[in-house]
Amino acid sequence: MNPFMKLTAVAALALSTGLATSGLSHAADTVKVGFIGSFASDTGRSTLRGAEIAIEELNAAGGLNGKKIVLVKADTHEDVTEGIKAYEYLAETEKVDFVISGCIDDVSLGWLPRMVEYKIPTLDTWTSNIGIIDKLVSDFDTYKMYFMNVATDEALAALYVDFGKDILAKKMGWKKTVIVQEDTAFGNAINGLVTQLLAPEAGIKVLDTIVYDTATVDFSPIFSRAVDSGADFIYLVASVNSQVVSSQYVKLQVPLAMTGVNVSALGREYWEDTGGAGGGISTLSPIPSVGFAIDDESAAFVKKYQAKYSDRPKYPHFNGFNAYFGLKQAFSAAEKAGGFGLDKWVPAMENEDLVLKKDGKLWLRYAFWKPGEKEPRTGRTYPHNIKFDISPPYDSGAPSMVVVQWYEDGKAKVVYPPKYANGEFAVPSWVKKK
Repeated sequence: MNPFMKLTAVAALALSTGLATSGLSHAADTVKVGFIGSFASDTGRSTLRGAEIAIEELNAAGGLNGKKIVLVKADTHEDVTEGIKAYEYLAETEKVDFVISGCIDDVSLGWLPRMVEYKIPTLDTWTSNIGIIDKLVSDFDTYKMYFMNVATDEALAALYVDFGKDILAKKMGWKKTVIVQEDTAFGNAINGLVTQLLAPEAGIKVLDTIVYDTATVDFSPIFSRAVDSGADFIYLVASVNSQVVSSQYVKLQVPLAMTGVNVSALGREYWEDTGGAGGGISTLSPIPSVGFAIDDESAAFVKKYQAKYSDRPKYPHFNGFNAYFGLKQAFSAAEKAGGFGLDKWVPAMENEDLVLKKDGKLWLRYAFWKPGEKEPRTGRTYPHNIKFDISPPYDSGAPSMVVVQWYEDGKAKVVYPPKYANGEFAVPSWVKKK
């Protein structure tokens, strides 16, 4: 990028976010954390708020070796170009020591080369793109400053195949599906993994894939095509404006069950956003999810969150928990490493391991796969991804995801896997059971 153009872009971003650009470096007695994400989205705000609470607690405990922790932020507007400019702003103008991200996949992929250029330790709390972890597999030294504390798409797909095999195929008797997916990196990644795994492992054939633009407002032709395909159910992959496809599914009384990955259904505002037309939808969700029972430490975080914030999201999304616990781990590692210098901080962060228990049993775990460490089921490595467990009984860590069911009375519960279930999988009342 032309230096003058880069400077202009940074200045424009500073004006749009309302952040000062006067200082070229921050005070020696402070440590700067940069938040990057969408200010307007529930997922972005969840990460930001989790970080805010963690920093308040860290500062109350003395900061980082006596240095006060300061949070600055840059808005991505869920746009790739804006995301790149946001990362540049945090690096060049604010000169942050650490970046915490609440970005969607496409945006994280956009700023990733900037992270490599600036060599800033970065934690992603929302993105699940396996392609980023693959970069660490193939070129660890270049990308070693990156950590992701949400399970990757591949782990997500593994649990969904188990759900497909145990519930959709065995319990419901479904053998055919049609995939309805948004045209995004997230949609393409999930579709690819599910398509490759559902047929051979769960015995469910993918009859058709329907790709739609994220600005779509009329889904009736899409649902008609899905019904005409002869499928037993619809597999939805939607992360942007997914409340639109959800509400239309209910209002049109589409005569097929619909499950899959529906990001709007991960939050408690889903019922309000769909005008009460969200019943019957089920979705794969990272944990902690809506309807998910939580441990005491997570409950204490939620109590502080709800006392501090009155606007949406009134309950943190999973990435809010990830930001809260992940930021504490990042600073624990920095304290042990004497700062955020990569040579010492990276191995210290790799050794962070937080186990959260419920009723005396492992419930959640925040740890990271180390380089060369193989996951038993897949036989592959996931350096710097959260240490997920995709094989029952989940005794070495929490599952990568759970399946959440929204019922027609507005309640949501976890229906899979059995260890975490507090409800039963069900189809909408208007869908004829086969």
